[in-house]
Amino acid sequence: MEHDLSPATLAELRRPRPYPAVSVLTPTHRREPLNAQDGLRLRNVVAEAKKKLDADPAVTRDRRTDVARQLDRALAEVDLAHSEDGLVIFAAPGEHQVWSLARPVPERVVLSDTFLTRNLVSARTAERPFWVLSVSADRVTLWSGGVDRVAEERAGGFPLTREAPNFDPERQERIGDQPSAFRDEGTRKFLRDADTAMGRLLRDHPRPLYVTGEPAALSLLCEAGSVAKDAVHIQHGGLAHGTHEAVWQAVRPVLEAEARKSTEDVARSLESARGRKEFAAGVDELWQSAREGRVRLLAVEENYRITVRDAGDHLVIAEDGDLDAREDIVDEIVEQCLETGAEVHFVPDGTLGDADGMAGVLRY
Repeated sequence: MEHDLSPATLAELRRPRPYPAVSVLTPTHRREPLNAQDGLRLRNVVAEAKKKLDADPAVTRDRRTDVARQLDRALAEVDLAHSEDGLVIFAAPGEHQVWSLARPVPERVVLSDTFLTRNLVSARTAERPFWVLSVSADRVTLWSGGVDRVAEERAGGFPLTREAPNFDPERQERIGDQPSAFRDEGTRKFLRDADTAMGRLLRDHPRPLYVTGEPAALSLLCEAGSVAKDAVHIQHGGLAHGTHEAVWQAVRPVLEAEARKSTEDVARSLESARGRKEFAAGVDELWQSAREGRVRLLAVEENYRITVRDAGDHLVIAEDGDLDAREDIVDEIVEQCLETGAEVHFVPDGTLGDADGMAGVLRY
């Protein structure tokens, strides 16, 4: 299953496809007993997608067979033992993808000439993905982080390893030096290679970067290249050989402090916007402003969801199951704001007070 939505990947997903490009969305659950029905629900929604293919006169027989086969292959790749909060399957002639999301999605099936990406965009923004690079003299390990976890990432050549440095005992005796791997030229070259590899990865998959290691390791990495200079440094050795849980416990306090500061900054920006009459709140007002490209900053409470329907010039609250309902309007607004260059911040529930789950600062 896919997790990393890079800009290049998103652009590829948005590329027009030969009709039909099928998007299948379904909620999933991380824990028992809620996850007991996930498998049945997933099979049912895939079956619904096949029925829509059968009933659509615009779909030729060959394409119907091809896309149905792609749906079956995608279904076989789903690993519900490691499910998160939502699942998205994309299938089109000759291709399929499965995406696991750390944000709920509505259950739906869409046939179009493009894939439905707004839920992926919103989930990635809410998750705030980041990289952790753990550095030592003989190993550099890369970790991929999200809301509540990190996992080792074997990409871009990582982990990098080298033989333990062989110190020169005659030199140590001559100058009274103590063994230090971080004064060794071989270590400098090793860390330069790590910097180059991380730089390539960041160009293709840009995220905030945290670097862990002993102070000497962090200092040498900064001298060796450029990526560590813009990263957040965490002075904690041993994590290049450590476990994902040890890395998470090291970075978690830093992430929590940054999240608190970000929430405070957003609250101040919203309060200031009220005084300048550049403040907007509520799904209807923000939907209008987002479509006009007027939103400069959008704040969304983490678990805010609302179902609406379009009543012409306005959105009104709708019941779940309403045929004209738009269950993922929050994700639509998030994606539209990002498309027009707005900052989007997900904040803890209750942060926005009377703003009804969503608020923004307008450009004009």
